[in-house]
Amino acid sequence: MTTHRFASFLTTTAAAVLLATQAWAQPAPPVAPDAPPPVAAPGRAGMPPPPPAAQAQATVSGKVARWLLNPNGEVDGLLLADGTQVKLPPHLSPALLQAVKLQDTVQVSGRRGEQGPVLRAETLRNTANGRSVTDEPPALGSVPAPRPPADGALTAMNASGRIGTLLYTGRGDVNGVLLQDGTIVRFAPHAGAALAEQLKPGASFYARGYGTRNALGQAFEATAIGSSADNAREVFAPPRPLPRG
Repeated sequence: MTTHRFASFLTTTAAAVLLATQAWAQPAPPVAPDAPPPVAAPGRAGMPPPPPAAQAQATVSGKVARWLLNPNGEVDGLLLADGTQVKLPPHLSPALLQAVKLQDTVQVSGRRGEQGPVLRAETLRNTANGRSVTDEPPALGSVPAPRPPADGALTAMNASGRIGTLLYTGRGDVNGVLLQDGTIVRFAPHAGAALAEQLKPGASFYARGYGTRNALGQAFEATAIGSSADNAREVFAPPRPLPRG
């Protein structure tokens, strides 16, 4: 009886050992390789925006045909006889007027705009008297010089006539017109895009808005634009008053 139980025990143990050996002998399931990180399609979220187009360094020479004014009456650029529009920050207006007169020949070095006949000046030199104006960033920690106060509040103005020259931003967007009588009318680039069909040299033009007249000319920011006073449309609306309560 004892011999029979012992034989049974050996048989059971051998079977268990065999099963365990077979289990260990089974190959482990393959491990899936790490999936590569998802790659975003160009221009979609997760990818940095493309860098802006580099503006080319350029140097031009020409006669100063006209000052370009902002609505505050400051010179913020000039128009050369060949049509190049030179842009300068308005705080350089006093220095520019001391160094250059109309019809003087100047040499301008700066950055050419992405589109349009615009040159953002870095250095402007009068070739006759050697005087120059340079747009230099302020020194670290310095306080910018205060700008001279305006002569007074902006004046309600209007103008009508024919467009002589379109004025542009450095990006090539139309943001103003120079009428044939010398009046400068400024407006936001989105207004220039909306009115692109009527903003052409030689076209009839009317605008009303607020600006300045001085010895250098007249310029204003348009609040309404059209081909005549009868069809002028609002391009700038004053802020609405807040409701009471």
